Amino acid sequence: MTDDPWRVTPDGVVVACRLTPKGGRDAIDGVARLSDGTCVLIARVRQAPEDGRANDALCALLAAKLDAPVSRVRLTAGAKSRLKQVAVSGDPEALIARLRAL
Repeated sequence: MTDDPWRVTPDGVVVACRLTPKGGRDAIDGVARLSDGTCVLIARVRQAPEDGRANDALCALLAAKLDAPVSRVRLTAGAKSRLKQVAVSGDPEALIARLRAL
């Protein structure tokens, strides 16, 4: 069990997120620990969870916060769940530094 909602991969990082669609604004609300002990990044987006729009909005939000191109951010798991895994390609050390700053 880790205290960070991200893990390093050969291509960058994978971030565990809990997404709230139709959350009124696009924002990262911090880090939380779920009841099962999993650590996640709490995010909210304005988009509704229809046709993948909320997932796309999450990827765009993370790209903006991490100063990465949207093309380097993709959903890897949880397309129909609130709990998602988002992969971000790039230098892992720089990405983790930006994640910690959130």
